[in-house]
Amino acid sequence: MIDLTRYLAPGAGVWWGQASAEPQPLVHALLDQIDRLGPRRAFCGLSWDKRLTRELPEALRLVSYGGLGELRVLSRAGRLDVLPCHYSALPRMFAEGHLPRDVGFVQVSPPDADGTCSLGVGVDYAADAVRHTPVLIAEINQRMPATVGTPRIPLSRFAAVVETDRPLRQAPERPPDSTDQAIARNVAQLVEDGNTLQMGVGPLPSAVLDCLVGHRDLGFHSGMISDGIMRLVDKGVLTGARKEIDQGVVVTGAALGSTELYERLAELPVEFRPASYTHAPATLSHLRSLVSINSAIEVDLTGQVGAEVRRGALIGAVGGQVDFSRAAALTGTRSVIALRARSGAESTIRPALEAGVVTTSRSDVDVVVTEYGAAHLRGCDLVERARRLIAIAAPEHQEALERAVSDRS
Repeated sequence: MIDLTRYLAPGAGVWWGQASAEPQPLVHALLDQIDRLGPRRAFCGLSWDKRLTRELPEALRLVSYGGLGELRVLSRAGRLDVLPCHYSALPRMFAEGHLPRDVGFVQVSPPDADGTCSLGVGVDYAADAVRHTPVLIAEINQRMPATVGTPRIPLSRFAAVVETDRPLRQAPERPPDSTDQAIARNVAQLVEDGNTLQMGVGPLPSAVLDCLVGHRDLGFHSGMISDGIMRLVDKGVLTGARKEIDQGVVVTGAALGSTELYERLAELPVEFRPASYTHAPATLSHLRSLVSINSAIEVDLTGQVGAEVRRGALIGAVGGQVDFSRAAALTGTRSVIALRARSGAESTIRPALEAGVVTTSRSDVDVVVTEYGAAHLRGCDLVERARRLIAIAAPEHQEALERAVSDRS
């Protein structure tokens, strides 16, 4: 095991890569040695590492941009500090020292003939953070694919390395159910041939992608990709031929999918770029064909979106939703918010956001979609917005929503 006491000066803050690119052996070494290292503040994004929730020492305080994956357990326990910022702001947060940046843990591909390594499937915020981190420690994983789009890191840049040969973590994902598929069909009707799409990962985005097999010349520019992208490329749907920039290329910051996706990245037209490119307003303003498709926990009757808090617990993030929704609404084609009409027995279309936290403002939302249809909000006043949103709410909740509107009048 690597001795981190040689590389972490007293009080030094740490960050590490997220999701499939999380350098688990280095994170576990930190957990094992924290008693000797002393109190630390660390930043990570989406994590699937259960050791962080089961064995997080008191001496280690985590900060993140949201309660994603296993981090939602820490959020519920009051053990997570959340920085409520747009994903596009993370590069600046590292540059200005608002996030821990003394030491960085990265998972990289084996070095090439020139002795340089790729950040592989986890470029996103890591590529930007690397520029401001004096001490880098790498897990060189024989299974990490070398991806293109971002400059490689020379071996000499690493203060220390550990070598592994382990499968990349596959995204935990349930298959889309009938509700996901109904929502996806409604979303697909809003996509036109030649559009450039942005969406996240999960059952609903997967269902949406599978509903687009009849489209032509779609493009993709997003923070993350999943297996659905691979399937659309194979079917000749995702060509990127009409993209205003990066024609013919799928642009992303991270891959969260299956082993098959990771193994095929070298043959797919995918380029991995840092968050300072993928989410930058200057970049997105060039994508006039952009259609953003994002999920939500709740939407109020004016079109405000809550995507962070459910029943008092932070389980989501601002993330890139606002970056892409605003760009799609202002300089792109269409901003779409898709969600189930029900959460248990409750309506997700509500008179007011239950959590009181607005993730995306009503002015950045063009269409809200549920399994019951699509509410087109662009150009509508508040009265008309409420009427259209009630029409796509779960039928058993529509009368109560109408009463709530009447009581406010």
